[in-house]
Amino acid sequence: MAVTPSYLKKGDTIVIIATARARSKEAIQPAIDILKSWGLKVEHGPNAFKTHHQFAGTDEERAADLQWAIDHKTAKAILISGGGYGTLRVVDKVNFKPLIKNPKWVIGYSDTTVLHSRLVHLKIAAIHGTMAFQFLKNEDATLSVKQLLFGQKVNYKIDYNPLNRSGIAEAEIVGGNLSLLYALSGSVDDISAKNKILFLEDLDEQLYHVDRMILQLKRAGKLKHLKGLIVGGMSDMKDNAIPFGKTAEEIVLDAVKEYNYPVCFNFPAGHIEKNMALYLGKKARLRITKSKVSLEYIK
Repeated sequence: MAVTPSYLKKGDTIVIIATARARSKEAIQPAIDILKSWGLKVEHGPNAFKTHHQFAGTDEERAADLQWAIDHKTAKAILISGGGYGTLRVVDKVNFKPLIKNPKWVIGYSDTTVLHSRLVHLKIAAIHGTMAFQFLKNEDATLSVKQLLFGQKVNYKIDYNPLNRSGIAEAEIVGGNLSLLYALSGSVDDISAKNKILFLEDLDEQLYHVDRMILQLKRAGKLKHLKGLIVGGMSDMKDNAIPFGKTAEEIVLDAVKEYNYPVCFNFPAGHIEKNMALYLGKKARLRITKSKVSLEYIK
């Protein structure tokens, strides 16, 4: 079981850093204001608003900010400013060991899957949720980040999807962005989902590439021994002139058809407007019936 960092309370400090694409101070200011309205103290990394081509500063500058956040003596949480691409370029330049003694929440999604996968190996829980530049995008999504950070109870209920497979699963949730999990395969940050609930989401991929990535996970044995599977937003998928013949959801379902664990589609998390926050590394109960789906965390 992963270690759960301390839940936040008023007066605690949260830091904002950029590990991937550049985001301006103006883009982040609404998040700063909202976090302060929650009673939190907010700091940002020294290089948070620098630019170097498409990145938020050079690799060395982004790595320095990540190290600064990890080493921060009083911060209880690290909020990633935005995604894109770039975290993979800095993750091996940073010493994560201080988090073992002083765990902090790491909040983000998409490219942040790189950091979340490192935390899986450190056995530290994290939050898959809206990043700083999107705090005004959806009020419910932003509020869900607050609820998880402050340790408030959540119980998500969503509509049934005809592709769902019914059942109950109790296990830690791991995973994140499919493309990043695929990119991390075979590396030191490659994760095992054995006896876990695997969560997957993605954006703007060719359908044949989704098929290739899912088959890679399957051939690597990552889909065989799951307790359950949650598929979030598979958004803005692309097809060729000659259609692939299946949706992204159907591709996933086809890959796991021989297994008997519960499967949930269209969970409200990922590259969608209502990107509800999820704990990664905390035990959850996923219940899928013929009429609804619920997800709650087990203390």
